[in-house]
Amino acid sequence: MEQKLRLDERQIRRAREAARAIAQDVDQFISERTTVAIERTVLRLMGIDGVDADGVPLPNVVVDHLVEKGVLNKGVAFWVINAMLYYSQEAQTIAEQVAGGTIDLTDIPPSDPRMIVDKGRELAHQGLARIRDNRLQREQLIQRLGEGKRPYLYVIVATGDIYEDVVQGKSAARQGADIIAVIRSTGQSLLDYVPYGATREGYGGTYATQENFRIMRKALDEVGEEVGRYIRLCNYCSGLCMPEIAAMGALERLDVMLNDALYGILFRDINMQRTLIDQAFSRMINSFAGIVINTGEDNYLTTADAVEAAHTVLASQFINEQFALLAGLPPEQMGLGHAFEMNPEIEDGFLMELAQAQMARQIFPDAPLKYMPPTKHMTGNIFRGHIQDAMFNLVSILTNQGIQLLGMMTEAMHTPHIHDRQLAIESAAYIFNNARHLSEEIFFKPGGRIERRAQEVLQKAVEMLEEIKRIGLFAALERGMLADVKRSITGGKGLRGVIEREPDYYNPFEEELRQQLGLPQREGSTYER
Repeated sequence: MEQKLRLDERQIRRAREAARAIAQDVDQFISERTTVAIERTVLRLMGIDGVDADGVPLPNVVVDHLVEKGVLNKGVAFWVINAMLYYSQEAQTIAEQVAGGTIDLTDIPPSDPRMIVDKGRELAHQGLARIRDNRLQREQLIQRLGEGKRPYLYVIVATGDIYEDVVQGKSAARQGADIIAVIRSTGQSLLDYVPYGATREGYGGTYATQENFRIMRKALDEVGEEVGRYIRLCNYCSGLCMPEIAAMGALERLDVMLNDALYGILFRDINMQRTLIDQAFSRMINSFAGIVINTGEDNYLTTADAVEAAHTVLASQFINEQFALLAGLPPEQMGLGHAFEMNPEIEDGFLMELAQAQMARQIFPDAPLKYMPPTKHMTGNIFRGHIQDAMFNLVSILTNQGIQLLGMMTEAMHTPHIHDRQLAIESAAYIFNNARHLSEEIFFKPGGRIERRAQEVLQKAVEMLEEIKRIGLFAALERGMLADVKRSITGGKGLRGVIEREPDYYNPFEEELRQQLGLPQREGSTYER
């Protein structure tokens, strides 16, 4: 990419070096731990699904059984595979018997460890083959149908009823949307289980369930054939079930998933230890599935001032990039987040927004950046709001963003109606078409306001990252260095679900994913034993 802003490459290298050290420090912490959500994910990838007589998901039943026995630190895979070998039964049957109280996994005589490892690899190959097939199907559909031009037009549906979401999602695709994001029901990120089946009663959004994923995927495939282009589906793998929902999305061919531990820590008060451990495994699944992740740096500017805190967004993007690389996620799947959130009353605010967007584009040239619309300073004046969104769209096409979450003129008034989305799509399509190649004609004045602003933000981000490197990410979060929100390392939701691994801990899916993604194996892996 042409470097239109003269940014100091030494500063960028310093930022990346600091972010890499921050991420590696956390990764060392992660390597010694697992969580109840990761273990439930292993069971889902083995093919275990459904609920017990009380409506509790079977993965929860099995994991809770082993937690109660105090043996989950060995890994759920060991216990379930041992039972499968002893009884010559499938994983689903074993889970159902645990739920029925007819077997205790810890009472079964141990099998030959080599047989357990062989069976584990077989199950990992089978489970990941389903995901690989979905990725291939996506690629074939895009090749046959084509797709929209970037920036992809990204719109949300949030009715609470999956079947009404289908109606609205199809309508948005016909209007020109490229990505349909189904917003999750309020508070689902705080549930330590995944609801089961199709749902019609969400509040502020629709429950993320595997059946709901399947229903919406089928609907978007249908409308994709109708409009002659592939329509992407987005949902959320964040919160206490981050890796489980990542696996469910991979199994149902979702294309984009919001996935950011920092967002969960700061804005949902998820325990930082829990969600950073969960994030590592979830991102390996996303990488293997070809799913583009979206990160939540844009939210920082809802609690902190967009002018003063711009560098925190950039610093977080650097950290998220390094976490993603450690999970084998390539830059092409990193939808790093940022937002058009400066107070419209500020003089030259548009220039500062342009500086931020162009700077991010140059620093992360291969990432399909996710650009978020104005929300904090929307007032209910729909005419001014429509203009603010138009300015946002203009910055996006000028700086070659990858994913454009469309602003709604009725932001903060109500959940968007179909006609709100249509106006948003029409505005973005008009501006993108009329200014399609404007970026090729635009250069920024050396030493001008835009360039100086970008250099200032970069410098502050470097200083912040080097301070976080010195004290560690956990301490930085406790001090409120991101988004002006302070969190405790032992506070928040989900800490009880963090478990220290035994030396012989076994997770065949993590080992196989690391093998497939070219990542180093964890110490004690059966690939090393």
